[in-house]
Amino acid sequence: MIGLIALGFALSLDNLRTAIALGGLKPNLRTSVKTSLIFGLWDGVAPAIGILIGGYVSTQISDTAEIVATVGLVAYGLWVIIKAIRSPEPADPDMKVARRWLPVPLSVDNLAAGAALGIAGYSVWLAPPLFAFCTFVVAVAGHQIGRTVANFIPRLRTDLVTGVAFVLMAGMVVAGVGDF
Repeated sequence: MIGLIALGFALSLDNLRTAIALGGLKPNLRTSVKTSLIFGLWDGVAPAIGILIGGYVSTQISDTAEIVATVGLVAYGLWVIIKAIRSPEPADPDMKVARRWLPVPLSVDNLAAGAALGIAGYSVWLAPPLFAFCTFVVAVAGHQIGRTVANFIPRLRTDLVTGVAFVLMAGMVVAGVGDF
């Protein structure tokens, strides 16, 4: 069980990184919790699907998980940058776009992990809820960390910094520095 909890937190680190960057949008606690619940839900659904469909997915999906995550990060980051440059209004202040477009690419690794857990005989009722909870916890924490840091840089457009952070994270994944 401890190993499964450790795996859950390890798989949620991509969401932590993303949540810290999203904290630059300065979400209130309600928005943070709502976004974190959606991220957690997706990180719970993905391994459940993986457990159900098993071995085929683990070999096919694990190779493409980083590509899918990288594309999602770049697309969202560029969207935030363009919106921040074009308008004086904050980009994605309620994180609706983030809630719609980021959970899926960030959950592909959980799909592959779920497939491996299915092969190992884990129950669909154990790992997925545990992974969802881990992601929820780290995402709320990440939003608060990012928000706190953003409050220390009041002169910069933190939404612009957030967009740049997403593009840089994707670049690190491509360079092999920050694997998803």
